[in-house]
Amino acid sequence: MDHYLDIRIHPDPEFSVPQLMNVLFAKLHLTLVDLQSTDIGISFPEVNDKKPSLGQRLRLHAHAGRLRTVVSHPHLESLRDHLEIAGPTPVPAQTQYRTVSRVQSDSNPERLRRRLIRRQNLSEAEARARIPDSAAKTLALPYLQLRSQSTGQHFRLFIQHGELQTSPVDGVFNSYGLSQQATIPWF
Repeated sequence: MDHYLDIRIHPDPEFSVPQLMNVLFAKLHLTLVDLQSTDIGISFPEVNDKKPSLGQRLRLHAHAGRLRTVVSHPHLESLRDHLEIAGPTPVPAQTQYRTVSRVQSDSNPERLRRRLIRRQNLSEAEARARIPDSAAKTLALPYLQLRSQSTGQHFRLFIQHGELQTSPVDGVFNSYGLSQQATIPWF
């Protein structure tokens, strides 16, 4: 992982930056699936956990050839007018590292009710009485709003940038470019 590529979203009067980031991320996910990638990581250099916001910039991390393959993939064509792509560029010599991973909340009432119905053979009304909608807890992390290709349902993919580390950790990245163990360069 010796290169990176920055993709900056241009503000648009018709679409907000978060909307365009959602579309960009969904298309990158499809690209990484097509490429069967486990060696490309994603980060959000302008992340703001206090707001929470992922910012206007998405950064891809990999070897230069792999980055060129990603940005030339047809899935990204429809977004070209909204993007500024810079790189691939070598990673600076002095850098820190961190994980960028997905965080899932166990507090989705609908999912918990389905599990309760399945495991305890309850009716939907009984499950709803045990787990009301008010049991929902939201994470205070930035997220992307995506749509599942298999079910068509919308979901939030919460993103967590891990603690800074002084040395890299090798590993694999999932089809979202995220990993619980593998680090990306952070600068």
